[in-house]
Amino acid sequence: MKKCAFLTLDETGDFVIDDEHAIKPLAELGWEVSTLSWRQRHQAWSDFDIVIIRSTWDYWNDVPQFLETLERINAETRLANRIELVRWNLVKTYMKDLEDGGIGIVPTLWTDSPAPSSFAGFQEQLGTGNIVIKPIVGANGDDAYWITPADTSERLEQIAARFPDRKCMIQPFMPSVIDEGEYSLFFFNGQYSHAILKTPAGSEFRSQEEHGGVIRSAQPEDRLLARAHQAIDTLSPAPLYARIDFVRNEAGDFLVMELELIEPSMYLRMDSQAPIRFAAAINHWANS
Repeated sequence: MKKCAFLTLDETGDFVIDDEHAIKPLAELGWEVSTLSWRQRHQAWSDFDIVIIRSTWDYWNDVPQFLETLERINAETRLANRIELVRWNLVKTYMKDLEDGGIGIVPTLWTDSPAPSSFAGFQEQLGTGNIVIKPIVGANGDDAYWITPADTSERLEQIAARFPDRKCMIQPFMPSVIDEGEYSLFFFNGQYSHAILKTPAGSEFRSQEEHGGVIRSAQPEDRLLARAHQAIDTLSPAPLYARIDFVRNEAGDFLVMELELIEPSMYLRMDSQAPIRFAAAINHWANS
C-alpha cells in the first residue's frame, strides 16, 4: 500500500479541519494516510510516497522552521505543493506577479512599518476612507484591520503598533465582501473542482469560519469561473491544489483577493464529489 502524510498543526483548537473526508477515497485507491504535525522532528519522511501540506495554520509564527521542515521533506520524498511554489506563495507580494501577468487583483499598496500618520495617505491613494491593512506573511485574518474615516488617533496608533518592522499590504475595503460575500474556487491539478461563498458575520469583515463567517456551497457564474481559470493558468507546473479567492467590484467584475497554494482549507465537506476528486488528484500527481 502506498503511504501519504497530511501535515497539520500541533493544537487544532477551534479550527475547522475536514481533510479526513479524503481518507476513505484515498484508501480505495490504495493509499494509507497519516496525519502528522509539521513541528515533529523525528519522522523519516522517506517512509511516505508523498507528503501534503494541509492544516499547518500556525506556520507564520515560525516561518524559518517551517521552511526548514519542508526542505527536509522535499529532499526525502515528494512534497505537495512544490517547494518553489510554497516559497513564492508564502509572501503576499506574489499578487504583484499576478497583476503583472494581466490578472485583475484588488488594488494594493505595499509598505514597511506604517506610522499612524500614513493611513490618511493610503486612503487618499486608494480613493476611499475605508481601507484594510494586513501583513504580507500570515493567514486566517490574523492582524487584518478595517480602517474607517471615523477611527480615532488612538486606534490608528494601536493598529500601527501591530506592524513594527513588518511589511504589510493595504487595500480598499470592498463593500461586496459584506453585501454579497467572498467566493473561493478550488482547483486540483489545474482542474476546477468546487466553490463556496463566505459571508462575514455581524459587524465582522473577515469571512473565515473562525471569525464567525457563514459558508455556503456556490455555483460560480461564467465570468467568475473564467477569471479563476485565467489566474490558475499562470501557474506552471500546475499545483496539486489551489484555492483562489475573489470579490466582486463595483463594475460587476471579479478581482483576486488571494491565491492560496500552501495550506488552504479546501471545504471538502461542501461538495460530495470533492473528496473523490482530491483523492484522484493526489493519486495522479504522485504517479506523474
